[in-house]
This record gives sequence, structure tokens and C-alpha cells, in this order.
Amino acid sequence: MATENNIAANADVAQQIDINTATAIERIDNWLDGFIRLLPNIVVALMVLAVMYGLSLLVQKMVISGATSRGRENLGRNLGGLMKWIVIVVGVMLAATIVVPSLKPGDLIAGLGVSSVAIGFAFKDILQNWLAGLLILMRQPFEVDDQIEINGFEGSVERIETRATIIKTYDGQRVVIPNSDIYTTAVLVKTAYKTRRSQYDLGIGYLDNIDEACEIIEQTIKSIDGVEKDPAPQALPWDLAASWVTIRMRWWTNSRRADVVKVHARVMQQVKEALDKAGIDMPYETSVQLFHDQTEAEDGNRKLQREGWPNTEETKPRWQAALESSDKSKVATS
Repeated sequence: MATENNIAANADVAQQIDINTATAIERIDNWLDGFIRLLPNIVVALMVLAVMYGLSLLVQKMVISGATSRGRENLGRNLGGLMKWIVIVVGVMLAATIVVPSLKPGDLIAGLGVSSVAIGFAFKDILQNWLAGLLILMRQPFEVDDQIEINGFEGSVERIETRATIIKTYDGQRVVIPNSDIYTTAVLVKTAYKTRRSQYDLGIGYLDNIDEACEIIEQTIKSIDGVEKDPAPQALPWDLAASWVTIRMRWWTNSRRADVVKVHARVMQQVKEALDKAGIDMPYETSVQLFHDQTEAEDGNRKLQREGWPNTEETKPRWQAALESSDKSKVATS
């Protein structure tokens, strides 16, 4: 009878809000009992998390220190961050299995595997850039402070981050290039070697002595501060242009941009002054236009006047041909 009364008391009444405080208190009491039973496990799990976090910092510091001692600070920073998070994730998994003993590590790993696929699609570009940055740091096609050119941008590498490589251009601008672009695009490393060759084409007059001009150019470049002695500078006859003979000048300098530019300016100035002093002409571009009015006796004679004409049989000027044709007409009529 009492049971029936309790059921009747707990039964929901239509269109009326029923508040059963006893049920709510019982539910809260069960939660508190479960929390108290799990409290030792939670304390142990927190201790494990604290230990694993401290271990992750220690591992990160060791990796960075070891890489820095080998001159690979950027690589150490990225690998150290990766190792830190791996240790933290392992600590979280251990803490979860301590708090919930029924939870198996294999289930967590399987869940992480499914989640990693979804995360990989969501953060594909970020992961791609991170992996490319890690490969760049490991393979070292270039290093910090190298001068590179990529996709039309040229400057000095300031740092290599997990997502992008930072370049400072020569005019003081910052370029942020994604690592995936760098890893899949041709990169010109201008400071990969100690020295770099520069060249410039210079024109001298057709009446000037080529050997003398080349000798003056080579000796002048050799005397310029900043030009490497080995390989020695060269001056080579390169082209027979319309208005001048082209001399190609070659010289080697330090590969840094500042040295290349300064030496180039010195070469231009001192070579020009040396050729002027020697009386060697550096002509302007010129052109010749011929007008044939066919009034001179040699006009039309291809052996005496060949501008633009092949050397074939002799022909008569128009005025002479017209005169002879007129004379023949007169003779025929008479």
C-alpha cells in the first residue's frame, strides 16, 4: 500500500511542473560519492600530469641545447616543441587511464587515430607548412642570414619558423613565405658559396685595338679593392654589334650583396676612366641611312656602290638606261 502511495506521489501530473527534491538530492549525493571514491585517482592523475609536464620541459630544453651546440638552434626549437607536446599527450593519456580504470590506452589511441584524420583535413595547410619547415631545418638548403631569391623576392633569411620563413629584403621590407612554397619551389641561394661572379658587357669602337682594350680592362679590374685575385678577372671579345665591339667583363667578389654592389660600382667607374685615358672609344649607338637618287654616274653600278646590294653583274643607272632606250627609239623611227 505504501509503495503504491509513493508511486502515486511521484507520478507526473499533466500540465503541472513537478519538483522532486529527494530525487535531485539523491543524484547529487551519488555524484559526490563517486567523486570521493575517485578522489585518490584524481590526485594521482594530477601528480602524473605535473610530472609529465615537467619532463616535457626538460626534454624540450635538452633537445634545444643539443641542437644549439651543433649550430642548429632553429631545428632544436622546432624538434623541442614537438617532443614537448608528445610527452604531454602521453601524460594526458596516462592520467585518463588512472582516473577511469575501465578506459584502455588502446581505445584512446584508436580515438586519436580517427581524430587525427579529421584534424589533418582541417589543418592541412598548417601541417604541410610545419612538416616542410622541419624538413628545411633538417636538410639545410639554406640557413639563417643566407641571402636567397624565391618567387621574385630576394633578401636575407631572418628566421625559419614552423609555418613560414621570414626574409628581409635589401630595401628593408619583410616577406613571409610559407615553408611549403619554399620546399616545392626552386630557391636561388646567393650566399651558398664564399664568392660570386659578376659580369658586364662593354662596347668599344670598331677602329680600336681589341687586345689593348682587353688588357686595360683586366689590369684595371685586378687593381680594384674587393675583386678576388683567383679566379682572375677576364675581358673577352663577345659580340660584333651594330655600332661597337662588345667586350664581356667578368670578375669575382664576396657573395654578399653589399660587396657585389660596391665592387660593381667601382668597376664601372674605374674601367670607364681607364679607357678614356687610353683614348679608346665607347661609342653611342649609331645608324646609317642611304638615299640613292640615281643621279651620279656610279649609281646602279653594284661593283662600285654595294650598300645593301649583292655583288652581282654590273647594271646601269636608271638615267643611263632611260637615255639609251630613248636613243634606240629615235634610231628606229628614223
